[in-house]
Amino acid sequence: MKNSTKKRVVISVTNDLSTDQRVKKVCESLTKLNMDILLVVRLLPYSKNLERPYACKRIKLIFNRGALFYAEYNLRLFLLLLFSNVDVYHANDLDTLLANYLASKIRRKPLVYDSHEYFTGVPEIQNRKLVKNTWTKIERWIFPKLNHIFTVNDAIASRYHQQYGKEIRVLRNIPRKKQAYNFKSKHELNIPEGKNIIITQGAGINIDRGIEEAVQAMQYLSNVYFIIIGNGDVIPQLKERVLQLELENSVIFKNKMPYEEMMQYTYHAELGLTLDKNTNTNYKLSLPNKLFDYIHAGIPILASKVVEVEKIVKKYNIGLLIENHEPKHIAQQIQIALNDNLKAKYESNLKKAAQELSWEHEENKLIELYNKIAG
Repeated sequence: MKNSTKKRVVISVTNDLSTDQRVKKVCESLTKLNMDILLVVRLLPYSKNLERPYACKRIKLIFNRGALFYAEYNLRLFLLLLFSNVDVYHANDLDTLLANYLASKIRRKPLVYDSHEYFTGVPEIQNRKLVKNTWTKIERWIFPKLNHIFTVNDAIASRYHQQYGKEIRVLRNIPRKKQAYNFKSKHELNIPEGKNIIITQGAGINIDRGIEEAVQAMQYLSNVYFIIIGNGDVIPQLKERVLQLELENSVIFKNKMPYEEMMQYTYHAELGLTLDKNTNTNYKLSLPNKLFDYIHAGIPILASKVVEVEKIVKKYNIGLLIENHEPKHIAQQIQIALNDNLKAKYESNLKKAAQELSWEHEENKLIELYNKIAG
């Protein structure tokens, strides 16, 4: 920081941070700036220990779902923020913004807003009129008053700028340059040695992510092993479909896991899938974290034509695109990728992309803003 005085930043998020890499990297970058960090997260029954070189506060709630959860969390977060030692508030996503905004106004402290997605466009609230209206009203009230805003890609930044006329900084959720992992063998990970591995991963394996069709595509492929890592609302349906199609030996499910553990599986894959549909605004504008995970693992990508993903796949020539979500078409594209040995063919392209698309480059935007605030 330009100031020699150590600044206190309180960073808040509604998840438990067990697998969230974006907030972790932001905290690490601010720590390098000699910032004093307090990270406020949730405590859930399955939460793993958080071992971080900065202070963490976990809130255990009475309610963990629905309107009562958001109301309780924001009330308790507001009280914590109001009475904390703080120089800068840092809110992650719309579900923490209300508490942060009110505290920042009362305390007259700067507020940084980091929007990880186009929140009012998420599919989970599109058919819930009252819920969507509530979040939309909160956003419309607070967003025009914000001065320091980040989001995850150009498409979402452009949409917010059109709506509110505000300057939006883009801070993509990109991994650090490849770390020195002690890789486990396929045998140690219980992965078949003689099969082609394809993978999809993420915290939100939900409806309209294209995974339903990818599972169905497996019935048209041989010698292929599909690993699905993560949790989400469509997982029970996927497991049932696997049983119906008798694909138990070809499709395996893994619960969400720490990043380093997940990437052990990713590095063994021949192809990474990101197949979001254009059925809602949030997916249409999305730039999934797994795209960058695949790049840093050195594996080619099979992607749907959502604008931000297509742009990167084409720019670096690191994979194939699907024209539609028909299972047979997806199977054909997977087979083409495997037959052409794209992992070897695109090796140099993937290395170039990984070098350019790294957190070491991306964090400069964050550092620039915090230097500006401190100055």
